[in-house]
Amino acid sequence: MAWNQQTVAVVLPTYNEKNSIAGVINEFAKLGYVDDILVVNNNAAAGTSEEVATTTAREVHESRQGYGAAIARGLREVDADLVCICEPDGTFRASDLNKLLAFTPECDMVVGSRTVSNFIWDGANMGWHLRWGNWALAKIIEVLYNTAYLSDVGCTFRVIRRNCVADVLPRTHDAGSAFGLELLLVTLIRRHRVVQVPVNYQERVGVSSVTGHLHRTFALGAKMLAFVLRMRLRRRAIRAQ
Repeated sequence: MAWNQQTVAVVLPTYNEKNSIAGVINEFAKLGYVDDILVVNNNAAAGTSEEVATTTAREVHESRQGYGAAIARGLREVDADLVCICEPDGTFRASDLNKLLAFTPECDMVVGSRTVSNFIWDGANMGWHLRWGNWALAKIIEVLYNTAYLSDVGCTFRVIRRNCVADVLPRTHDAGSAFGLELLLVTLIRRHRVVQVPVNYQERVGVSSVTGHLHRTFALGAKMLAFVLRMRLRRRAIRAQ
């Protein structure tokens, strides 16, 4: 299997997705061109490994808790030309990987956007505070980092070329929920080519531990803004590394 004569791997971190992970894996497998599906078990709920065992995916365990720790482990474990990162909570459609891959011949990272209204489904966790908060932070990044158009900074569905992973991953440090933003910012700072593509955003199976509550969402937004400003101050140092 291959896509456009390039191998494709999918990395799925899991903590609280026991009830959705097998279905998500099977949807990626049905695409017919994914060579490797890796589940990173990040101290996941009981029964998760049993669900993964019913699929074609392989599983590794990452004991260091956090989204960033799980994704970093997954990126180190796979060996494919193109690496897709996604969450196995049912919010994304595996078929949207086709849209992301279409831009990889010209871009090093293709990031999904969840804030385009036509692609937000009923029940999706994208209230006004999340949608406009993401949009506003994306515009701040556009100005501070002189980037191409961005409309969402929190989308975890993305594809990265192997050479970009090798360059960016050693320069990331966050083990928690800010890792996705850090990965994006370091990629921009290192002058890799990035583009954003709208993806379908659906109702989650279960409750998010990060954005399922309003007060957590605002706290996360403030944390992300501070993170963007700190990274901007470190831009020259990161670029020179």
